[in-house]
Amino acid sequence: MKTQGTASWNGGIKDGKGAISTKSGALTRYPYGFGSRFEGKPGTNPEELIGAAHAGCFTMALSLILGEANFVADQMDTTAEVTLEKVADGFAITAVHLTLKAKIPGIDQSTFEDLSGKAKIGCPVSKLLNATITLDATLQS
Repeated sequence: MKTQGTASWNGGIKDGKGAISTKSGALTRYPYGFGSRFEGKPGTNPEELIGAAHAGCFTMALSLILGEANFVADQMDTTAEVTLEKVADGFAITAVHLTLKAKIPGIDQSTFEDLSGKAKIGCPVSKLLNATITLDATLQS
C-alpha cells in the first residue's frame, strides 16, 4: 500500500505560507507556517500531524493486538505529544509520549500493560520515528 501527503510553500521561513493536503482529502490546502509551528498561531504543523498519525496508528495497532488476545475495547482515546527541540544541527523530533485511556472489558492490568506495550513498539509509525517513545496507559472501569 502507498499513499501520500503534499505540501506547498511560498516565501521565506518567517513570512512564508504553506499548505498541506492529503490524498484522501481529509486536509485540502490546510495552512501551516512558522507562526503555527513555533509561535502558537492558527494553522497546523508537521509535528501536530505526526502526533495525530502516531496516535491513530498506535490505537489501531492496539485494537488488532487486543483482538488477537480475544479482547475488544469499549473505548480507547490516545494523545501523542510530540517534542520538537533545537539540537546541534538544527531541530529534531526527540520524543513522542503516548497517553492512552481505555475501557476494555475483562482485561487485567498486567495484560493491558503488556498488550499496549506491544502496540507501542509494533505500530508502523513507532517504527518510523527515530525518537524516544514513551507510553502512559490507563485502564478505566
